[in-house]
Amino acid sequence: MRIGNVNQLNLFSTSVVAVHPTSLDTHGAGLTFHGVNAKLSTFESHTTIEPFVLVHALPRVTSEQGAVGGQTEVTFGSYYTTKLPLGFDSSGTGDLQRGSYSNDSIHAGAGIVRGGYGAKYVPWQPHLEAEYDYATGNPHTNPDRIGTYDQEYPSNHNAFGLVDLFGFQNIKQRRLNLQLTPRSNLLVLFQGGSLHAATIYDGVYSGAGTSLIAAPTSGFKSDDIGSEFDASAKYIFHKSFVTNIGVATSSPAK
Repeated sequence: MRIGNVNQLNLFSTSVVAVHPTSLDTHGAGLTFHGVNAKLSTFESHTTIEPFVLVHALPRVTSEQGAVGGQTEVTFGSYYTTKLPLGFDSSGTGDLQRGSYSNDSIHAGAGIVRGGYGAKYVPWQPHLEAEYDYATGNPHTNPDRIGTYDQEYPSNHNAFGLVDLFGFQNIKQRRLNLQLTPRSNLLVLFQGGSLHAATIYDGVYSGAGTSLIAAPTSGFKSDDIGSEFDASAKYIFHKSFVTNIGVATSSPAK
């Protein structure tokens, strides 16, 4: 739904279904995911704000104490992007998660912030951007509280490097991005990042949200996960055929 010429309001409601090869699919498993998102572009010059609310419900989960119950998780926050004077720009997302997970409470959150500078009139139009990403983990200081951020249903490609090893849960990342535009249809991107656990008492997670490395009872000795360097290129042929190529190297913490 449009509000004015550029503002928008979008709503969605989804549910997992049971697949029937010979008939219409039916509601199944009880998992539901609902949301509302607004796009506001007329309140501040050169700035877009996109507030959102997401509701994720499951009928049967097991708490950390072993109690079986339902889950109702609400994620609320906003995305923004803005063009600043003198070639500077910024974008990011911040949100909090609250709700219940059987008899446990949910207290989690995440944030992404980027700040960059583009030299539009310099050859190859270099754009240098600094980025910081953060998603909470569970410090286990309160046995009735879940602190691991739920990344919902993301596309994690190149969120933490082109190797796509990690998910947006219990993680911190500092990254530099340098984009070059040798031609209008050719983009080259170099990225270097340093990855850390948000808390040493929670594990390291994959892009699918499953545990890659479980934390020992006493916690990891260090929050350092590793570092990565990526180089990629994107070529657009006649606005319709797009070719991407990239190489990545990932170094685990020592």
